[in-house]
Amino acid sequence: MMGIINLAHEKDFLKELTYFRSGASVPFAGRYRIIDFTLSNMVRSNIQEVAIFARSKYRSLLDHIGGGADWDLDRRYSGLFILPPDWHDPSDISKGDLRYFHNNLDYIMRGKSDYVLISGSQFIANTSYDKLFQHHLDQEADITLLTTTYEESNYLPEYSMKVDTDENGEVTCLSHDLNKSKVFTGVYVLHRDLLLELVQDCIAHYKDNFFMDGIQANLDRLNVHSYHYHGYSALIHSIESYYHHNMKLLNKNYYNELFLSGNPILTKIANQPPTNYQDTARVNKASIGTGCEIAGEVTNSILFPGVKVNKHAEIKNSIIMQRCKIEAGAQIENVILDKDVVITENTVLRGAEEQPYVIAKRSTI
Repeated sequence: MMGIINLAHEKDFLKELTYFRSGASVPFAGRYRIIDFTLSNMVRSNIQEVAIFARSKYRSLLDHIGGGADWDLDRRYSGLFILPPDWHDPSDISKGDLRYFHNNLDYIMRGKSDYVLISGSQFIANTSYDKLFQHHLDQEADITLLTTTYEESNYLPEYSMKVDTDENGEVTCLSHDLNKSKVFTGVYVLHRDLLLELVQDCIAHYKDNFFMDGIQANLDRLNVHSYHYHGYSALIHSIESYYHHNMKLLNKNYYNELFLSGNPILTKIANQPPTNYQDTARVNKASIGTGCEIAGEVTNSILFPGVKVNKHAEIKNSIIMQRCKIEAGAQIENVILDKDVVITENTVLRGAEEQPYVIAKRSTI
C-alpha cells in the first residue's frame, strides 16, 4: 500500500495552538506531534510511500518531518512526499480536497502500490494496519473503514461519523447519530484504480469532498466493509479533547497501553541534557521532558523539553510546551502554554478542567 495523510479538511480546530501551525504538527504527550502517530502506524505497516496533503501553515510541519529520516522514509525511491496545494492549473475545475487528489494524480499513478490507505492526523493510536488490510482482502471489499468505540462519548466531536453494518460487516449507513457507538476513525483502504475512478467522477459532477461524495454517497453500489480496532485510541478535535487526552496519559495504565503495548512511536530526535531538579523542586505525578530546570512545584502536569520553573512557582493540571519560562511566585492551574511563553513573577492564571486557559506561543503574561 501507499499512504496518503489528508490534512485538507483539518481546519484550525485547536484555536490558539493552531494560530501558527497546522493541527497535525501540534505537540502532544510531552515529546511528540499529533502526526507522529499516523506516520508511525503507516511505517509499522511497511508502507514505504507516504504523501501528505498539506493545506496551510505547514512550515512547522516541514520543520518537524524534514526528509522523513526519523521514520525511515528518507529513501532514494518512494519515501515521504509533502504535497502543498497547487492552484495554478487554469483547466482545473476541482474543489475541496478533490483538488489535492487532482493536482497529485501523477504521484498516485506513478506509485508502485496497488492499494491506498488514506488517513487524517487526528486518530491517536499505536497499531499497524496489517489486519485492516488483510480483512479488506479477505472480504474482497471495495473499501474498508477502520472503526473503534469510545466510552467517553462527551469527548467525541458532534460531527463524528458513526457506522452501521449488517451481519456480514458490510456498511449500510454512515451518519452523525449520537446514539450509535461505532465511530469511523478517518482511516480507510481502497484499490488505487477505484480511488482514481471515484476522484474523476466526483470532479466531473462538481463535488468537493472525496469521502462524502465519492464513498458515502455510493454505499448502495460499492462493497464497503468495516474493521473494528479494539486498542487504546483517541480522536483529537478540540482544545477540550486535546487537554483531556494529554492529561489522561498521566495515568500509568493509559500511558503504558498507548506507548508500551506495541512498537515505539517515532518522532523527530532532539538531544538535550537531563532535567535539573534543584533542592526546592517539588514534583508529583508529572511528565517532565529533558532539558528542564525545576526549582518550583509541579503537580499532575506535562512539561515539554526546555521548560524553566523558578523558585516558588506552582504548576497544577497544566500542559507546558517547549522552552516556556515560569517566573518566581507565578501560579498556573488548568492551563495550556504554547511554546516560548513567559509567565512573569506572581502572575496567577486559572482555567477550568472542562475549559482550560490557552496561551498562544511567544506570549508574555
